[in-house]
Amino acid sequence: MIHFRIHIRWMSTNLARIFNRHFMFFLTPGMVYLQRVKRAPLFGKETARPAAPFALRFLGALLMCFAAVHSVRGQDQPPDKPTESSAPAPSDTPPSDETPTMFPHSESTRFWISGQANFITQWHPNFHSSYQGPNSLSPEAQDASSRVLTLFTGLRLTDTSEILLDVQETGGHGIGEALGLAGFTNLDVVRNPQLSKAPYVARLMWHQVIPLSRKKSAAERTPFSLFKELPERRLEIRFGKFSLVDFFDVNTYAIDSNFQFMNWTVDDNGSYDYAADTRGFTYGAMVEYDDRHWALRFAETLMPKVANGIHLDADLGRARSENVEFELHRAVVSNREGVLRLLAFSNQANMGIYRVAISDFLAGRTPVPDITAHPLQTTTKYGFGINLEQPVNDWAGIFVRWGWNEGQHESYAYTEVDETFQFGAGARGRGWNRTFDRAGLAFVSNGISRVHQQYLALGGLGFLLGDGKLSYAREDILETYYTAYVWRGVFASLNVQYVDHPGYNRARGPVFVPGLRLHLEF
Repeated sequence: MIHFRIHIRWMSTNLARIFNRHFMFFLTPGMVYLQRVKRAPLFGKETARPAAPFALRFLGALLMCFAAVHSVRGQDQPPDKPTESSAPAPSDTPPSDETPTMFPHSESTRFWISGQANFITQWHPNFHSSYQGPNSLSPEAQDASSRVLTLFTGLRLTDTSEILLDVQETGGHGIGEALGLAGFTNLDVVRNPQLSKAPYVARLMWHQVIPLSRKKSAAERTPFSLFKELPERRLEIRFGKFSLVDFFDVNTYAIDSNFQFMNWTVDDNGSYDYAADTRGFTYGAMVEYDDRHWALRFAETLMPKVANGIHLDADLGRARSENVEFELHRAVVSNREGVLRLLAFSNQANMGIYRVAISDFLAGRTPVPDITAHPLQTTTKYGFGINLEQPVNDWAGIFVRWGWNEGQHESYAYTEVDETFQFGAGARGRGWNRTFDRAGLAFVSNGISRVHQQYLALGGLGFLLGDGKLSYAREDILETYYTAYVWRGVFASLNVQYVDHPGYNRARGPVFVPGLRLHLEF
């Protein structure tokens, strides 16, 4: 068990007590309920006390941490123009844009080993609810905490081939056990709380580069690619276990729950029902062509056997997913290169059809609309996405995402969103002399098809949503965060989310969800 102690006092509040109480449990399973916020009926019968005193104490503590970090440590920023007398930077000092780690990573060895630990705690106060159903977010105050521990390893076999292996361990919970919100507030949380807490292989892939030109360009070594340089024109082939959103629908300003936004539908396109098991991974093959200013990638992967299930269907004749994305780099604003990504996907799996589930209910064949009440079948769900990012200077940029799927077949792998639109901005701390800090603000509006609305209004349940009935309205989410660099490899974040019409229901909410994150880079 790890104890994080910071001996600072502020307004008679001992920060050591706060941090020990709300961080030491992260390396143990389960949920811890915060001071003055009792558990909701989902986990017990106690009622919640007002959360305002804790919220004020929480915000004050975090601000004091940021202030202390700034005054004691700063950012160890390199001088703008080193003089002749300046001593050379130590070998473990990262470039200005590279994330600092606790231990330096070699740039020359064939081996790679690194790690991450991400701890998130969130809560919400009481909110208005005219009614609730089996899959509703509880309207009484509750909190929850999660952890994700990842070990990245890799071996570069030749100048063009490598093997990558990542192992993860996860624990804790999300508020409401991740029910009741299409845009759930914590991307680190999976829907199934009954999954084993034992470590598991998250990624295991072979990566092959086929050069198509002699000219090479510098490349950043990451856990997904160990090469320091790559041909400007090339084919890349990946085969094995990975997550589709490691490579599809990426965005510089909204992709990483370790440093950036936390909401499912901000870091990813909510309507992209990408093939994955409950934890977000799948088996498949991917081919990517890269040129100087554009790229094209395609992946064929396995689908889960049931909606949001942990087991994948290995019969490609019965279930599979095709994904294709075109990526274009062009300088549009102030000669700064923006990126446009156009995505399309098609999933074939044992998916139910909303119209059929409604018809069976109205005909009396089922007591409630049941999207799972059908024989084994293969149906097709498809959709499209647009992803745009544009830097406005060397430390900030804006982003826009739009997504749509046909919405006639059940939400199956990611979340219950049939149409989404988001925009926002992200920034690095270089703009305010905090090189490794990050900040962002985003708005996302999610919607579902008419037949999906009718299914929920009649009392049907999806794998995430189901209030028993529905007064439909779009689920609108506003999220902001600030991530502060504390020390080499240590980052602390404050995150705030505001969700209007949770679960597309105007009879419930809005919900205010503050959160705190501690991230470690090894």
